[in-house]
Amino acid sequence: MDLSILIVNYQTYELTRDTINSIFDYQYPFSLEVIVVDNASNDDSLSNLKDYFKYKVKFIASSENNGFAAGNNQALNIANGRYVLLLNSDTIVWENTLENIYNFMEQHADVGATGCRVLLENGELDKACKRTFPNVKNSFFRLFHIPTNSKDDNYNLDDLPDDEIYEIDCLTGAFMFIRKKALDEVGFLDETFFMYGEDIDLCFRIKHAGWKIIYYGKSKITHFKGASSKKQKSKLIYEFYRAMYIYYNKHHAKESSFIVNIVVYLGIFVLCVLKLFLNIFKKKD
Repeated sequence: MDLSILIVNYQTYELTRDTINSIFDYQYPFSLEVIVVDNASNDDSLSNLKDYFKYKVKFIASSENNGFAAGNNQALNIANGRYVLLLNSDTIVWENTLENIYNFMEQHADVGATGCRVLLENGELDKACKRTFPNVKNSFFRLFHIPTNSKDDNYNLDDLPDDEIYEIDCLTGAFMFIRKKALDEVGFLDETFFMYGEDIDLCFRIKHAGWKIIYYGKSKITHFKGASSKKQKSKLIYEFYRAMYIYYNKHHAKESSFIVNIVVYLGIFVLCVLKLFLNIFKKKD
């Protein structure tokens, strides 16, 4: 098997169906399998997906929802591909995207993972698809919306073109085309993260193991990110800031001073509380 495509579903039957259909809409010069992990959905999405795709897709029914990382790891445990693609259930894959990136990976044995240009529903770039690794300085500028002209602090790499190919630090978990050999070397997704931060952590481990991370801007997907509601669930806000704490504590705390660590932890806590408070007053779409 050449490529295993892994999709985690949680009560998004129509979105997941459309994502899988966008894969099967095209023919490929390589073999592939699609594995869907249902994260203990409380609706009929799993049974509906099974009825719709019959034997074209492999399904795993998780008994509980332990998050995005845990769901993908269940699929990774049965994936047969030389490459694996982590793909969000709310995406549409464009024509030639998989083929182009597969061919690129075949031609560049030193590349551990590749991402593509990720477009939001309105056609704008999802800036999470090409990033530097977060650190204390660039996170401070980003979280407090402070403009900077320093390329070293440009977390979202706005100074680099969206439609070219180049090495970066970090991809988005919405689309990560990964060499299985690299995953076998660094390990699967860290299940300490629930649904944010696991992509940054995985890219960090892949790159620090000597593999390259590539942004392939000549191919695209569409990501229907945040399309369902303007009001965020409190748990998602909490998990977003918890992921910041986990990532910093795992990769930066040991090399930082006690005072810096206290300031970072306090800043994450204050921002989380503030966001949760402001979310109370947001209206549902």
